[in-house]
Amino acid sequence: KPLSSSSSSSSLSVAVDVAEALLARRERLCVPHTPSLPFLSISLSLSLSRLSCTMQNEEGDNVDLYIPRKCSSTNRLITSKDVASVQLNVGHVDENGVYTGQFTTFALCGFVRAQGDADSAFDRLWAKKKAELGQ
Repeated sequence: KPLSSSSSSSSLSVAVDVAEALLARRERLCVPHTPSLPFLSISLSLSLSRLSCTMQNEEGDNVDLYIPRKCSSTNRLITSKDVASVQLNVGHVDENGVYTGQFTTFALCGFVRAQGDADSAFDRLWAKKKAELGQ
């Protein structure tokens, strides 16, 4: 619905009233006075544009916060909303049964766990990895 001239002028007057209230508050707080309303809108837009952040590491490379995982059994993508998914780290041991400090990570999605296949899938995955490692 298009705005009528009376509603647009009332909206403008409300915006001007808000800007004047901000200026009055700024003066009460002993902050330097801005000379005009356009300057106020420009400074607000500039300060809002500085709030956008990019995820960068120390080297300046762009990185993401969320790295998706895949189910080791079904190769399905494990989404961030899959709260039934698990990730297990299985430690490697030497011939004496002493932990070597290395591990293998397996991720199982909630679908596999809901089907009741997590135990058999984990056994199958570990048997395959164990053969690869020669343990």
